[in-house]
Amino acid sequence: MSTPLTTPVTVTLDELPGLRGRTLGPSGWRTISQEDIDVFADLTGDHNPIHVDEAFAASSVYGTRIAHGLLSLSIVVPHLSQLWKVTGAGVGINYGLNKVRFPAPTPAGARVRARAEVLEVTELDGGWQVVLKVTYELEGGEKPVCVAEFVLRYYR
Repeated sequence: MSTPLTTPVTVTLDELPGLRGRTLGPSGWRTISQEDIDVFADLTGDHNPIHVDEAFAASSVYGTRIAHGLLSLSIVVPHLSQLWKVTGAGVGINYGLNKVRFPAPTPAGARVRARAEVLEVTELDGGWQVVLKVTYELEGGEKPVCVAEFVLRYYR
């Protein structure tokens, strides 16, 4: 993954509410290689030919092999680490996802990067829940390849 264009925002656990409404990013670019797609297909058992069969994909509406949408979701952690860092938390977890969409395909070999917007920060017993709207941009693309709300929890 390439170097991010911005310095990560660093906040303490108790400063999280101050980020509500803030936009973070972009991260650096990451190439989604055919090897990444093949490994993901093997790990998940999703060998849909649109992802792994060059001849099939060439004759499809996309004209080439494309990445699994869930592969885009699975690479969020390294992108987010370029966008922000939360200090003072004993543990941070991925609590879930809201409103996941894949508006455009990610062709094999394409580069993507992420931006995030802090939508919500809610106090929990011993910590905070944060909802981030993460948008993956495709280099040279008109539409994002993934838009999802990530629900994260940070505890003392």
